[in-house]
Amino acid sequence: MNKTKETLIIGFALFSMFFGAGNLILPPFLGFKSGSDWFLVTIGFAITAVIIPILGIIAHARLQGTMYDFGKKVSPTFSLLYCLIVYTISISLPAPRTASVTHEMAIAPFFDISSLVTSSIYFALVFLFVINRSKILNLIGKFLTPLIIIILFLIIGIGIFSSHTEMNPSLFKTPVVDGLLEGYQTFDAIGAIVVGGVLIISLNIKGLTEFKEKKELITKAGIIAGLGLLTIYGGLIAVGALYNSQLGEEITRTQLLSGLSLNTLGNIGTAFLSVLVALACFTTAVGIITGTADYFKGLFKESQLVYLITAIIACGLGIVVGQFDVHYIIKVAVPALMFIYPITIVLILLNVLPEKYANPIIFRMVIIVTILFSFPDFLKSIGYADNIKNIIDIIPLAQHSLGWVLPALATFVLVNLLRRKEA
Repeated sequence: MNKTKETLIIGFALFSMFFGAGNLILPPFLGFKSGSDWFLVTIGFAITAVIIPILGIIAHARLQGTMYDFGKKVSPTFSLLYCLIVYTISISLPAPRTASVTHEMAIAPFFDISSLVTSSIYFALVFLFVINRSKILNLIGKFLTPLIIIILFLIIGIGIFSSHTEMNPSLFKTPVVDGLLEGYQTFDAIGAIVVGGVLIISLNIKGLTEFKEKKELITKAGIIAGLGLLTIYGGLIAVGALYNSQLGEEITRTQLLSGLSLNTLGNIGTAFLSVLVALACFTTAVGIITGTADYFKGLFKESQLVYLITAIIACGLGIVVGQFDVHYIIKVAVPALMFIYPITIVLILLNVLPEKYANPIIFRMVIIVTILFSFPDFLKSIGYADNIKNIIDIIPLAQHSLGWVLPALATFVLVNLLRRKEA
């Protein structure tokens, strides 16, 4: 196959595996609440929902292993625990959320069936794709992603160039920080280390084993996916902001996206959006569950039976959790994200850096500090803010749920300086 064509197909496949439920419903709502501050919100959102995830894909291109390789410099035990936590979160929250969004936007408006029926059929189809994993890249890259992109560009293009009433003011005090934290809910950083592993194995199955060639291919595909995500996110945030005075203030995330499609594509918009939601959510669920099944298969000497059992458990969990409404799943996800996202961001950044700046000692020290200083953010997210108010007041940026950032950066710089002094 032509190299450029293959890079584009893999780039589209990556984009599609990233682009799921959260990526569709979060940006417009963020724009809706930010109003005239939509550009500042986009900057924050892009950091955690585009830049960090694509750096995660680039880190995969350098490592060319599994998610385990991201944390093994800290310690084998830490890496094992980290992988188990990430995969458990992935199949418990973002994967089921795709079924919930599909039901609310693509099924409930047209059919009078329960969310349990939707999630059952949905994950039965996901299971069929997961057990045919050698065909995933081509199926997603060639056929599904172009449809998603066409429908989205229609909504964004018509939305931006239509006439609008004056925007309502921003509801955010710190738009960049609010955008950055909302980017957590996309799960894209976690998605990068999950679907990156799927990509490596898929390329190996296709017979592409040369390290340098794979590194170049994955890096370029990651950049293509990143540019696609940035364009779509920016566009959806802008459209959400432009329509924020034309739709009801109490509107939900899914209702907003439906409203935008109707305002831009007319009566046919709902049908278009239904197809879009079903495709975008479905491809993400397939990517997450395939990555999880691959990991556990590797833990048990490449056992196909373990792959099958993991896929069955993940799809079963998807059926159970996927029947709940979107708002509930997003709310439940916050504590898990406050705990795991800082660790994930730091691991991605350290794995992108050259070895001389990120040896095992630096990995250990920075990760320990990150865990310690992100713990108050976790406690705050489960309702203990009053109990730890004195701690939050002392730690820089802790008021914004980013208390781990400066301590982790200071540790990284300090340990590097001490190492150079000793050398």
